[in-house]
Amino acid sequence: MIEIRPEEPQDQNSIHRLNLAAFENGPEAALMDALRSSCKEYLAFVAVEDGVVVGHILFTPVTVDGSDVTGMGLAPMAVLPSYQRKGIGSRLVRHGLDHLRQSGCPFVIVLGHPEYYPRFGFEQASRYRLVSQWEGVPDEAFMVAVLATGTLPKEGGTARYRDEFDAAM
Repeated sequence: MIEIRPEEPQDQNSIHRLNLAAFENGPEAALMDALRSSCKEYLAFVAVEDGVVVGHILFTPVTVDGSDVTGMGLAPMAVLPSYQRKGIGSRLVRHGLDHLRQSGCPFVIVLGHPEYYPRFGFEQASRYRLVSQWEGVPDEAFMVAVLATGTLPKEGGTARYRDEFDAAM
């Protein structure tokens, strides 16, 4: 049975290996390590089965230029390849969003698959006049889930992830 719980310090090596496997040795594992060492405001959950970390999700602070409101960015989210397509990623996303909603987080942004994230309430960020800090990001892949209405600036703006993400882009 899969248990979703907060990330603990002893999970770090497993999370690193999980990200290497899920993203085929991409930059996500190094990004995770960099964020964990430099960002104290992150929120992370793991999916565990029989003591083995099989999934992980991370949320870090994001800002919108010209606004004093801070939301969160969802990235990365990973599931071991042998556990994919079993609903674990969906459970991680829902658990994280529920936690953030209850804690008063105003919004969550994600740069992800446009056919996957809308089922969790994500919409194209451009509907709120939000744009990504990175050029060339497809409009349909840059999304926001508004958890508290009226918190995004009406004039929109550029949404900014932490600087550590620049190396992964």
